[in-house]
Amino acid sequence: MTINQSGWKPEMGDGNAPAGTTFTGNRGLMLEEALIFEIGDSHTTGVDLDAAPAIASRLSGLERNREIGLPGLSEPETVRHYTRLSRQNYAIDLGLFPLGSCTMKHNPRLNEKVARMAGFADLHPLQTIDTVQGALGVIHELAHWLTTLTGMPAVAMSPKAGAHGELCGLLAIRSALEARGDARSVILVPESAHGTNPATAAFCGYAVENIPATAEGRVDLAALKARLGPDVAAVMITNPNTCGLFERDMKAIADAVHDAGALVYCDGANFNAIVGRVRPGDLGVDAMHINLHKTFSTPHGGGGPGAGPVVFSEALAPYAPLPIVEKAEDGYHLVEEETAGEHHADSFGRMVAFHGQMGMFTRALAYILSHGADGLRQVSEDAVLNANYVLRSLEDVLDAPFGPSGPCMHEALFSDDGLADGFTTLDVAKGLIDEGYHPMTMYFPLVVHGAMLVEPTETESKAALDQFIGALRSVAERAKAGDEALKSAPHFAPRRRLDETAAARKPVLVWKAPEVAEAAE
Repeated sequence: MTINQSGWKPEMGDGNAPAGTTFTGNRGLMLEEALIFEIGDSHTTGVDLDAAPAIASRLSGLERNREIGLPGLSEPETVRHYTRLSRQNYAIDLGLFPLGSCTMKHNPRLNEKVARMAGFADLHPLQTIDTVQGALGVIHELAHWLTTLTGMPAVAMSPKAGAHGELCGLLAIRSALEARGDARSVILVPESAHGTNPATAAFCGYAVENIPATAEGRVDLAALKARLGPDVAAVMITNPNTCGLFERDMKAIADAVHDAGALVYCDGANFNAIVGRVRPGDLGVDAMHINLHKTFSTPHGGGGPGAGPVVFSEALAPYAPLPIVEKAEDGYHLVEEETAGEHHADSFGRMVAFHGQMGMFTRALAYILSHGADGLRQVSEDAVLNANYVLRSLEDVLDAPFGPSGPCMHEALFSDDGLADGFTTLDVAKGLIDEGYHPMTMYFPLVVHGAMLVEPTETESKAALDQFIGALRSVAERAKAGDEALKSAPHFAPRRRLDETAAARKPVLVWKAPEVAEAAE
C-alpha cells in the first residue's frame, strides 16, 4: 500500500469521516448526487420572472391553491445534476452488457447518422403519400429483406415491440382459425419459451398449458404430440430457446402441430443467433416477430421507440394487419383500409394508429445493407462463438447444466449449484457490480434453479470477453469459498444493496420535505 508524505492511507479516512468513506460521500469521480428536491429550493429560482398579471380565472374553482413545490436551480446546478445522474447509468457505450436473452449489442454509429438525416428525422405521420415516397421505399425494402432472411412471404411492420408482435401473430392465428370455423381455446407454451409468450396468449383469451423440457433443455416432443388435439390453436416456441439451445426437433414439432390443425408461433427474439444461417420459414413457422433492436441493432428499449415486425406464412398472410406498403408503377402506396373482395379483405385490422417506427426502420435497413449477406452470416457465427467461449471458459468454476450436452447457441447458461451454503445467484450478480459490470440475467429461465444467463453478442472482442470472464470467475470463486463480504456487495456502487422485495412492494414514489415527513410520522 502506498503512503504519502503525510502518512495518510486510504482506509484511514480524512479525520472527519469514518474510515473508508469521505466527507462528501464521493469516491474519486463517482459523485454522490442528492435528489433534485434536496439540491434546489422551492422559494428560489434560477431565473428572475416578473409577477404574472392578475387575470380572471377560467378554471371554475380548480385553481391551484398552494405552491407547486418544484425546486429552483440555476443552469449550472441543473446541468451538473443530470450529468452526474447520467454517470450512474450503465450502458453499452460503457462496457459489455451481459444480459442473457436480450442481445444488448453495440449500435453502429452509421445507423444513428442515417436515422438523423433530415429526410427521415423530420417526417410526420400525417404527411401526404406523395411527400414521403422515400420513407415508404425504406419500409418496403426493409420488409423485403426481413421476408428474405426468414423465408416467409409476408410481414407486418407496424408492431412496436416483441410482445406487441406476439399479440399481432396470435390475432392473425385466431382470425385464420375463425375464418375456417374452428375456434380453438388452448395455446401450448414450452418451459423454455420467453416469459411474455404465456402472458400474450392469456391476453388474447386463450388458456395456456405448459409443455415440459427434456433433460437436455429442449422441448419434449413426445409430450407435445401427446397433448395436441382439436382444442389446441397454436404452439408458441422460442428458437433458439432461453436455455441458449437450438430446437433440433423444430421441423418435427411444426409438422405435428400442423397435422393437428394448429399453427406455429415462433418467438424470434433470439434470431440474432441464426440470422443468415437458418430461415424459420423452412422450419414450418407460421408467424414470428423480429426484435429489430436485438438482431438489427436499433436502440434497445428503455421506454423509447421499439419495433417488432411480424413475418407470416402463406397460411396467415391474408390475415396480417394493416397498414402495408405496396409498390406500383406510379410509386409506393400505403394500404390502410380493408376492401371487400380485394387482397386485404381478411386482415384482422390495425395494431397501431400509424405505420411503425421510422427511426428504427432506417437504422435496421442501414445495418442490413452495410453488412450484406456474408456479414449477417458472420454476425450469427460470431455471436455463437463468443457465447461458447464464455461457456467453456467458466464451466469449471460455475455449474453449466446443459454444458455436457454440447455447444450452446447465442448465450451461456449457468446455475448457482456448487456455491457455498447461503450464497446465491444474487450475491454473484451484486459482486459483478463492484467489478464494473451490469449483472447478467438472473433466475431466468425458470427451468434452471438460480439461473445466470449470459449473452455476450458478436460485438465484443476477445479482450473484452477475457476481462469479463476474469471478473465473473473471481466473483464465482469468492462465492464458492464463502467470502462473507460478497453477501453485502456492491460496496463500490453509488448505492449499496437494497431490500428489493420491500422496494417492489412498498415503493416510495413521492418525495416529502424532511419537516413534512417528520410531521407525518
